[in-house]
Amino acid sequence: MEVELGIKSDPIEARYSFEWLFELLEELGVRNLQLGTFPELFTLEDGFFLELREKAARRGVRIRTCFTTHRDLGGFFLEDPYRQRASQRMFERFIRVGALLGAESVGGNPGCVPRDRMESKERGIARYLGQMKELMGVARREGLKRLELEPMSCLAEPPTLPEELERMLGELSSHHRVDPEGTVPVYCCSDIGHGYADAERRVVHDNWSLFERQVPFMSSFHIKNTDRHFDATFGFSAAERARGIVDLERLRGLLERNAARFPVRPLVGYFETGGPKIGRDYSDRDLEKNLRESRWAIQAVFGRV
Repeated sequence: MEVELGIKSDPIEARYSFEWLFELLEELGVRNLQLGTFPELFTLEDGFFLELREKAARRGVRIRTCFTTHRDLGGFFLEDPYRQRASQRMFERFIRVGALLGAESVGGNPGCVPRDRMESKERGIARYLGQMKELMGVARREGLKRLELEPMSCLAEPPTLPEELERMLGELSSHHRVDPEGTVPVYCCSDIGHGYADAERRVVHDNWSLFERQVPFMSSFHIKNTDRHFDATFGFSAAERARGIVDLERLRGLLERNAARFPVRPLVGYFETGGPKIGRDYSDRDLEKNLRESRWAIQAVFGRV
């Protein structure tokens, strides 16, 4: 099974520069970066992204995908037309940013249904699918290979349930088959730390079963550790492995067992973490150690790829 490894850029936000990250990735032998969103991303001039691409390339790093960090594009699930239109504009800009960076894809979680408006969920799903069909054409014109969505961990953020994922991606796949030259496909960037626990913390679908169910739709995935209720995100230091539920050997076995079922090659897994507590002199400095330890643990299982 051909699996490449990378890192998502989220944990440097508000504490380290991209230059610092690229230098560290070069030292660690990490060649793939998933660029996470940050507040200025949607309004920065084109030149910023062209320069960022060049800085990464000088360190042997490729910005392979761009993905939301802050649930930035969730307006399609709101009943407010102003926020719907804003999300449309932001997503179109995000696609353009991906093209400027030479990325293969952009994406994120589809959106959040307000907890006090859960009756609007089906309308939100329909609105999201309609907008994505338009964006599939925008992405094709900008030269991307695909768009991605992330399955989540609660009923307010579809798709979470297997039937939600299969229905949503099934409809988008059908749209692509009708116009394969004018649209890009939509796949999922899955997360081995995402399962579904209900309001009483009962695990309805564990992370392993959901992840395996998503394999036929998966073009990339997030590698991270979590607890038994999918309540926290952390890495793979010795202490974190002792309290986490994500066993890297088991993950590799799952990938190898399902190798023939993945729709995209090579498959890339990105280590995703928020890092230590942000904005503290005593914790920000620990980010490098956090990234190194997790990289070493992942590399020990998957090899230096």
